[in-house]
Order: sequence, then structure tokens, then C-alpha cells
Amino acid sequence: MNIRKAGPEDHPSLLGIWEQSVRASHDFLSEQDIQSLLPLVRDHALPSLEVWILCDEASSPIGFMGLDDNKVEALFIAPTSFRRGGGKVMLEHARKLKGALKVDVNEQNPRAVAFYLSNGFVVFGRSPLDSQGLPFPLLHLDEASRSAA
Repeated sequence: MNIRKAGPEDHPSLLGIWEQSVRASHDFLSEQDIQSLLPLVRDHALPSLEVWILCDEASSPIGFMGLDDNKVEALFIAPTSFRRGGGKVMLEHARKLKGALKVDVNEQNPRAVAFYLSNGFVVFGRSPLDSQGLPFPLLHLDEASRSAA
């Protein structure tokens, strides 16, 4: 696996990875929720974040991560590549670039919560609504709280 910086030409394939990953891991979202999030990811998240692509041995994208300073705003892996270490590789890359990281995780996505907890994050807060004001609770995690605990 290797990591490279994304460009605008990568956005269509990354949007496909996002949709596949969300459908496989966010079973609390309805079809309408997914369809309403697609333009937000396409038109706002991907263009505004520092996006890194995880590629397989054939240099095909299998995942991506979007950073806003030291906050992981997006980390999505294609379902065919789940549980193969790609997410951990992406976090290690982000740590080298940004130091201690922060992330908000949907509380209703227990696999993602477990992933971050197993990679050294700790919960320091909770919000009953997501960033769009929808009733999808978020857990706020970071790595800096580890040393204070």
C-alpha cells in the first residue's frame, strides 16, 4: 500500500469509495440520508480538505483520508479492503504530518469507534447531533487526552 496526495481529478473515484464505505458501515443512515450527504462530500468536503489517497499495489485507490489541520474529517476505505490495515496506515501518515490527532465519530458506527479506540484515541466528549444538526450523535476523540488521563 502507498499513499499519495489527491487532486481534483481523483474526486469522482473518491466519492465512489465514500459511498461504498458508507453503505457498508453506516447502517443507521437511510437512502435519503446518503443521497443528501453525497453533494456535501462532493462539493464541500473533498475540495476543502487536505485529502490523501491510499492505493493498493497496482496504484488503484482503495481509501482516502481528509484532514483539516490535525483533525481527521474523513477516513473511508473501500469495503473490499476493510480490515487489511489501510486505516491504520492512513492514521500513521496523518500523525507524521500533523502530530496528535482529533476525530469525531458517529456513535452509531461501533466498528469505527472501536477502530479509533484501538489506535490510541480516547473519548473526551459527545454531541447529540452531527455537524449538519441531524440526530446522529458524535463522539469526540483525540490522542492528546491520553497523556492527561
